[in-house]
Amino acid sequence: MAKRDLYEVLGLQKGADEKEIKSAFRKLAIKYHPDKNPGDKEAEEKFKEINEAYQVLSDPQKKAQYDQFGTTDFNGYGQGGGQYSAQDFGDFGDIFETFFGGGFGGGGQRRRTGPRRGADLEYKLDLTFEEAVFGVEKEINITRTEDCEVCAGSGAKKGTHPETCKTCHGSGTVRVQRQSLFGNMVQEMVCNTCGGSGEIITDPCDNCKGKGQTRQRRKITVKVPAGVDMGNVMPLRGQGDKGTKGGPQGDLHIVLNVKPHKFFIRKNNDIYVDAHINIAEAALGKEIVVPTIDGDVSYEVPSGTQSGTLFRLKGKGVPFVNSRSGQRGDQFVNVIVDVPKKLNDAQKEALYQFLEASGQIVGKEQEAEKKDGKKDKKKFNLFG
Repeated sequence: MAKRDLYEVLGLQKGADEKEIKSAFRKLAIKYHPDKNPGDKEAEEKFKEINEAYQVLSDPQKKAQYDQFGTTDFNGYGQGGGQYSAQDFGDFGDIFETFFGGGFGGGGQRRRTGPRRGADLEYKLDLTFEEAVFGVEKEINITRTEDCEVCAGSGAKKGTHPETCKTCHGSGTVRVQRQSLFGNMVQEMVCNTCGGSGEIITDPCDNCKGKGQTRQRRKITVKVPAGVDMGNVMPLRGQGDKGTKGGPQGDLHIVLNVKPHKFFIRKNNDIYVDAHINIAEAALGKEIVVPTIDGDVSYEVPSGTQSGTLFRLKGKGVPFVNSRSGQRGDQFVNVIVDVPKKLNDAQKEALYQFLEASGQIVGKEQEAEKKDGKKDKKKFNLFG
């Protein structure tokens, strides 16, 4: 089933600003929070949906990508296929705690001891103009957090196991009773003994020093689709840091940097290129060779073409990202008529003949006098 529009999920119009997005999320999060709707599956699904929408629209990069492509993922690239799942966005309690300073009923503290999503990573990938246009497959090296290979992520030395914390009995939290203006209140807090893990490591792993994770350098294959542009972000699902306590792995965000071409200029999916001709070719017409990203093509410039005229080569531009129909932009040829700065005698004579044929003979006699050294050097007062 197709995903709902993210702006529609939050009850907003497309292009809503940061303040409107934050306000809409806050209102809906309070209304559908699971702690306020215990056992209500419909409210729980709604809460997940608005969190998914907020995760995208509150992030400037993701929002810009969603506004342009209608998704924050490229279909078939990475592991998302443009679809969102609860694990893609981490712990909803973290978001709610950011907004409201904790959850309902101490929920924010309880969640700290459970599964945690791994951190997202960012990699800037340089592409040539042609690689961005036609797509390319590249291998990159990244450093990310992974489970320790020696202890398999337990943090304990091989042959030993973490022990259950005797203070919290493995829950990671303890209940503390406090006196307040409203009477006795019971609050859940993170266990100080185990730091919320629920376990005590008495004999830590030598490789990871008891952390259960280490930094590893990995080679990742990145498939860049045809038509990407400068600043586009490709999310590779599950290629970021490893989660903890069984939490999902973070994402790897590939930020694309496209190098400029020596003569092609790109504007969205259209390409612009200059073509130089002389004044005679502009007046009489000329078949010229025009470079395109697919190779050179011939184009008949009509007689009387003026400098600055744009001619369109339909379908010779940049492919649209993931277009199933193979849709492409256009190429525009900007004709520049070059006026010569120096002329030889034959060229001058030809131009004088052109002037005479046009009924304009002024200047030929003056040029002849200059050539023979007989030009009158009388100074003229330009201001009369």
